Amino acid sequence: MKKILLAGVLASTLLFAAEHKHEEEAVNFDPKSVEHLVIPMNLLSEKGDVSVGEVVAVKTNYGVAFFPNLKGIEAGIHGFHVHTNPDCGATDKGLGMKAGGHWDPTDTKKHSFPWDDAGHKGDLPALVADKDGNAIYPVLAPKIKSLDELKGHSLMVHVGGDNHSDHPKALGGGGARLVCGVIK
Repeated sequence: MKKILLAGVLASTLLFAAEHKHEEEAVNFDPKSVEHLVIPMNLLSEKGDVSVGEVVAVKTNYGVAFFPNLKGIEAGIHGFHVHTNPDCGATDKGLGMKAGGHWDPTDTKKHSFPWDDAGHKGDLPALVADKDGNAIYPVLAPKIKSLDELKGHSLMVHVGGDNHSDHPKALGGGGARLVCGVIK
């Protein structure tokens, strides 16, 4: 399982390196040169949401690529998903719960790998934050073919990793909702 997850992260990184010069900063896109969406991202907090950066979604020939520029999040691997609703608000069940579940337009009710068409369309490759809490490594979502599909949903980063399965824990075993952005 770890080899498959690592292969997905490696493939996403290689795609990025092939298409863009890699730097230790977020990629700057010329709005005139590439179709994209900028998604402002906020740390979910009881004291109010705090900006931690943005994620730029870019349409490619291979699906939509997500280029994060996030700072100040916990180091390590995080579950990363498109959620159903365009709302990052809290409910009595917790922070970010108004976002709803993972985006699943064909009602598969199955958590899966980002390249497995049999599962949630919103299941993305894991997001990786470095030891300083910076997440700048892009991921590719081959199931998502256009930016228009993303509009009217939210983008969520969870505490902890995601095994892209419903076993042994539901929804990949990812933790609480940590960072969220509404996709407009």
